[in-house]
Amino acid sequence: MALRSLPTTAFARLKRPSASMGGVRRYSPPPQNAIPAAKQKYVPTSGTYPKGFLVSGSHVGVKPTNKSTPDLAFLASETPCAAAAVFTKNKFQAAPVTVSREMLKRRNNSGVRSVIVNSGCANAVTGKGGMEDAEKMGEGADKCFDQTNDGKGGSSIVMSTGVIGQRLPIRKILQGIPAAFDALGSSHDHWLTAAQAICTTDTFPKLISRTFSLPSSPSIEYKIAGMTKGAGMIHPNMATLLGMIATDAAITPALLPALLTNAVNKSFNSISIDGDTSTNDTVAVLANGAAGGKEITSESSEDYAVFQKTLTEFATDLAKLVVRDGEGATKFVTIRVTESPSEVGARKIASTIARSPLVKTALYGKDANWGRILCATGYSQISEPGQAINEVPDIIPEKTSVSFIPSDGSPELKLLVNGEPETVDEVRAAEILEHEDLEILVRLGGGEQEAVYWTCDYSHEYITINGDYRT
Repeated sequence: MALRSLPTTAFARLKRPSASMGGVRRYSPPPQNAIPAAKQKYVPTSGTYPKGFLVSGSHVGVKPTNKSTPDLAFLASETPCAAAAVFTKNKFQAAPVTVSREMLKRRNNSGVRSVIVNSGCANAVTGKGGMEDAEKMGEGADKCFDQTNDGKGGSSIVMSTGVIGQRLPIRKILQGIPAAFDALGSSHDHWLTAAQAICTTDTFPKLISRTFSLPSSPSIEYKIAGMTKGAGMIHPNMATLLGMIATDAAITPALLPALLTNAVNKSFNSISIDGDTSTNDTVAVLANGAAGGKEITSESSEDYAVFQKTLTEFATDLAKLVVRDGEGATKFVTIRVTESPSEVGARKIASTIARSPLVKTALYGKDANWGRILCATGYSQISEPGQAINEVPDIIPEKTSVSFIPSDGSPELKLLVNGEPETVDEVRAAEILEHEDLEILVRLGGGEQEAVYWTCDYSHEYITINGDYRT
């Protein structure tokens, strides 16, 4: 898939810090609302998209200040398809999360026609009125399809993203859905505009597509495409902020939930920007079988294993784009914890390091302060205040080692070996931290399991963006 090197692309909701009267830092659009030059390499200029799916991105003006940027995305299958989704575990779940979960359960993951998404307002913590609005969005999308009533209710997944605690301008959205349906298409520009429409503080649209094959039908070229959004409030506990994946492979509806859950656990559930789990986290996958070939009907089949690998790798690449677009981020950091007695323990440690403000600010400052990494490792599994001191067999200080793995392929920089500090070459450490990409490797020395997390640093801009988010 070719990557974009265009000079600019309008992105009205991108904000950057600027000084204001009284010394308060606020964020404002950059010149010409352009995608930052450093991020343009992540935006595709072409793609290969699955048969039988149509998409659009259109403007309805969810936020009064948005005068032209797309903020309503529509993804539709030309035929009813299998679908599954994973959702946030946050107890204050947004209305579209509840509506979509109930729809998929009612339909047993089959007969789904579309995904309708608005940005600019999360429709979260909005009471009964918010629930009614989410239902109306789904109904508005359903009315666009000429289909008989099968007695199972709606057939559209609903997603929303934006500010929490505010009601949707539902009339605007309902009036805009027919036009969004009329604008549906299958070209690269259609997919890219839809990816733009789901963004909030993102600095670039996140879109990936690719082809794959299955053992039972080697002559068929299957396609998979997906888009995601997210730059802040990201420490997923079932998904990321929003994500949609579509494939033209044929998959039995009952198998999709497990396929997606397994993929998400290795991808969207392994990223962190700021440690906050959103109220709206949703990732959905749709499979319509339009490419033909044999349907995947058994989890013990070779096709199932190949598609699981394909979906997991695809979801991982999408999730990494979210981290690369972390609000104010200057670093893309891989946290790898190895030689652990358990994968669960390794994930807990990696997750704790990934959301440590002290680790993240040190990375931004290009400071090889490995003590902060070790500190986060040490408290990752301890009991809460007021509880009895617990044993932590996964972490043995005398066996723990910490290293920086440079992105240029040069030898690792050892910081701690078997609990003993190394004499660190600060000049080389500074050189390693100059790169955008970095891996932090923690060896526990007590087993064979490992886990990986992806995160970014904290910069001044993160504070500026989130201190001024609602204005």
